[in-house]
Amino acid sequence: MNTVNSTNTAHPGHPGHPVEITRVDETQWQALAGDVVVGHADVSTRRHDLRYVSIDVWDDAAFAPLADAVRAALPAPLRTLLAADDPAPAARWERAGFVPERREWEYVLSTAAAVPFLAPGVTILPAGTADEARLRELDREIRAEVEAGPGWHTMPAEVRPCPPGDTLIDPSLYAVAVHQGRYAGLVRVVRGRGPARIGLLAVRAAHQRHGLGRSLLAHALHTLHQAGTTTAWAEVDRSRTAATTLFESFGAERTGQVLHLIHH
Repeated sequence: MNTVNSTNTAHPGHPGHPVEITRVDETQWQALAGDVVVGHADVSTRRHDLRYVSIDVWDDAAFAPLADAVRAALPAPLRTLLAADDPAPAARWERAGFVPERREWEYVLSTAAAVPFLAPGVTILPAGTADEARLRELDREIRAEVEAGPGWHTMPAEVRPCPPGDTLIDPSLYAVAVHQGRYAGLVRVVRGRGPARIGLLAVRAAHQRHGLGRSLLAHALHTLHQAGTTTAWAEVDRSRTAATTLFESFGAERTGQVLHLIHH
């Protein structure tokens, strides 16, 4: 059953018609001025516990009612993603109760620029060759460390959902760095028809500062180049200086900024 919420906000293009919000289904809302659709809101799940809201309107009068309807219907936290080069949309979301959570650089890398590199005492297991049980253990350990520190929300959003209790998307996508006899770091690369995506690059805290991150990124880019993929892209939290320095040392070019906002 659709639910309708009426507001007293008149739509400038349709004098006398208040904006009415109709919930189309579990994840979609429409803003109507009379019988004219003037905006819509959608909610998607990036991971099983992360909800992202997008709102498109043909007039600003419809934005606040749509945001209010979504916030009233769904539990917090809710998130949204915006291009960070235009402050006007961010101001509108902030008026709706969303606050900045993090900012990311978007990078594009040429795979041809990657020179094979292996830090002393480090072995790289190519994607699909790691022991799955040990890989899953490494993934859990890294996630626990991130959650105990800055929080997993500071990492790039994972577009593909995971089953509850399982955080490894597809073991065949991960290359692993072995250091001091332990699975110590990993990199996940997702290939499509266009540029590949460096979806995750992480090293256990006890094994950082030994060149594992550089070894993993060099391996990933060189492997892509050998397979005929010329470019890769990645998103890196601007506050993580070590990560931005690593990617830029491989010639990564900044192509944009993404602003993450959250409503608690």
